[in-house]
Amino acid sequence: MATEVSRPRVLVLGGGISGLTAVWALTGGETPDDTLEVCLIEAAPTFGGKIAATVIDGRSVDLGPDGFLARRPEAVALAKHLGLTEQLRVPGTSGAGIFARGKIRQMPAKLNLGIPTEWRALAKSRVLGPWALLRAGIDIVAPRHDLRGKLGDRAIGPLIERKLGRRVVETLVDPMIGGIHAGRVADMSAAATFPPLLTAAGTSGSLMHALRTSVPPSPADGEPVAPVFNSLEGSVTSLIDRLVAVGQERGAELLTSTEALHLRHDDAGWEITTSEGILRADGIVLAVPTGPAAELVRSLDEEMADLLATIDYASVGLVTFVLDEGVLPEGLFGTGMLVPSIARRSDGSAFLTTAVTYLTTKWPHLQRDGSVLVRVSTGRIDDVRFSDLDDEALIAQLTGELEELFGVAIHPRATTVVRWMDGLPQYRVNHQLRVAGIESAADRLPNLVVAGAAYHGVGIPACIGAAASAADLLRSKLLGD
Repeated sequence: MATEVSRPRVLVLGGGISGLTAVWALTGGETPDDTLEVCLIEAAPTFGGKIAATVIDGRSVDLGPDGFLARRPEAVALAKHLGLTEQLRVPGTSGAGIFARGKIRQMPAKLNLGIPTEWRALAKSRVLGPWALLRAGIDIVAPRHDLRGKLGDRAIGPLIERKLGRRVVETLVDPMIGGIHAGRVADMSAAATFPPLLTAAGTSGSLMHALRTSVPPSPADGEPVAPVFNSLEGSVTSLIDRLVAVGQERGAELLTSTEALHLRHDDAGWEITTSEGILRADGIVLAVPTGPAAELVRSLDEEMADLLATIDYASVGLVTFVLDEGVLPEGLFGTGMLVPSIARRSDGSAFLTTAVTYLTTKWPHLQRDGSVLVRVSTGRIDDVRFSDLDDEALIAQLTGELEELFGVAIHPRATTVVRWMDGLPQYRVNHQLRVAGIESAADRLPNLVVAGAAYHGVGIPACIGAAASAADLLRSKLLGD
């Protein structure tokens, strides 16, 4: 009689997009197989982490990211493999505005992640005053060379300030690049968040000219413009729902409300103490935020735990407003607007608002007769004022700010508040060195890999790509491929 051969067992800790992608990859990815036995545990009662949605005014609206980059292939490819091709949606418009010099203005043309690449386009936008514009123009006529020489990493803010001036950083770069991470470009890693900037800054000529070569060329007349972003008809959570369903179809065990409390390794493999009991595994995918990850590995490798703990997180709040159709003024620019930290209200106070997204303009599939959806973002790594306000007070504060930004009375039909406390990892200078140290330490532990937004990119495509790579690495270790 044949003897059944036991399969290597992998435990994935964390049920966000990274953990669920790891399950997908461990169970064969595009070519399903059952070589490994896979189990995932998630501490929360639902899967998805910050990819979540709720029903507002009869439509499913994302409470976290409302889309994903289309020019990175991972998310679009995964959606297609999961049978979601027909649900993919593109924005209804492009571009954005910025609240600058007391009014909403159109973002300058020819930007590369908020950094100007053409002085005339910057001047035409009128987002900068005359002196700030002249200061930026020095980069064209007498570019300032970087005297520090080639470095492995630099802070984005000081690098651009030296080349283009402080106002360019405060008005455009910090709201754009800093806003992606809810951080500050004053200490944000160029190597980890925008590598072309390091290359461009190292040239002897103009930074704007050097960056222009890394801007995707404009399509020829008559050619379709490739979308920058995609979303899904049923909200981005459709991606989570399909990953869960496919994982279960492939035999993976997916558990919610199960928290990992302690990791131990012995001759028999891994022992994981959870809130629901003890589990055994041959391999581990650690796909939880760095704080919990540090506590889990501290008894195994203190150096790795200390490196994990150096990656801190910003907290943000998102408030979605349902407004009557026609309330907002006409002629708004693109999919939304950014509000720089230097902007001031009429009473001299700083805005809590960091960005406004016109959801029903950005995503036509959300449009309904009679109403529009607007989402307001608040919170930065150094600004957690929103956390001191309860939901009612926060809504009142942001309603007043919308009235001031748009110059109209705002009477919301409905609102939804979500707070992502410690939600966005910060990529500070030398982030890549920290990540290399963490992954090197993980490699010293038997059959353990890390995945998540804290390492190789905060966006959904980056998380998918990194998690699949980590899972493939663990798979090869366990199977000797």
